[in-house]
Amino acid sequence: MLRKGLVIYEPKGRAGEYCPLALNLYRGCGHGCIYCYGPDTLHMGRPEFLKAAPRQGIIEKLQKDAPTAMDTLNNPDIQGMFEGLQPAAEAGATGNVWLCVTSDSYQPIDEIHQLTRQAIIILHGHGFNVTILTKAGKRAQRDFDLLGPGDQFAVTLTCTSEELSKKWEPRAALPRDRIDTLKKAHDRGIYTWVSIEPVLYPEESLELIRMTHPFVDEYKLGILNHHPHAATINWREYGATAIELVRSLGKKLYIKRDLSKLIKENPSRLSLKAPRIASYGSRKGGSGFSATPPTSFRRDSLFAGLGQ
Repeated sequence: MLRKGLVIYEPKGRAGEYCPLALNLYRGCGHGCIYCYGPDTLHMGRPEFLKAAPRQGIIEKLQKDAPTAMDTLNNPDIQGMFEGLQPAAEAGATGNVWLCVTSDSYQPIDEIHQLTRQAIIILHGHGFNVTILTKAGKRAQRDFDLLGPGDQFAVTLTCTSEELSKKWEPRAALPRDRIDTLKKAHDRGIYTWVSIEPVLYPEESLELIRMTHPFVDEYKLGILNHHPHAATINWREYGATAIELVRSLGKKLYIKRDLSKLIKENPSRLSLKAPRIASYGSRKGGSGFSATPPTSFRRDSLFAGLGQ
């Protein structure tokens, strides 16, 4: 177990399912996502959280702590004792450091401070791989030259429409930008995955899987936490449908524990046959996943202009 006080740490709970190790470079985040858990986790008011700033002395601390953390991980007497290791291992990210848990590593102020690039260089220099999970779109592309075998690049996708994205994630990159960046990472040979969490409108989440699977290596499926909108969604139906869709596409899949509990079925026993998935407007009455989103979208319009 890594000793307390190091800037590289073992995330607990839900965060531990994404990566066994993590590093937070900024305090707060400028993306302003309505569903964000960061303010509660850091005991900050939302206005304060939006005024993001670099963690004091974080690069200097990382330079000091990285060798200690790697020496600990390489100690044969303690290998296998990390609490976060098993779920992260199942998710395919063993040995990686996640940038970042309580903020976005490529939020707008990183263009000024460029802490993420410095951190990747330091971590690589001490034998760590990195996992990037971001909603920043093209801002993240400036560091693609640093990512190689063992590194992972991921984006969070929630909506297909710009209108819904602006409502829920007002300062994050729009869906087209995130998807374009994901495709560019894949084209460079970088391992890519998508966090389908939070789920805001299930049909949107399913459509995002259909749209992106040609350039995504893995999907991580979750739910919506910390928001009353979650009560409007039929999680069992959504979960079973999403799982079977990803498996039918032949993609690697990780089902987060929250979703697994809500569908109340061992994921390994779910049928591998993908169901015929209804489109918007085809579900009547009280059945279906949730209320239809207040906007429509066209798959071809979202892909128009994506980089080749």
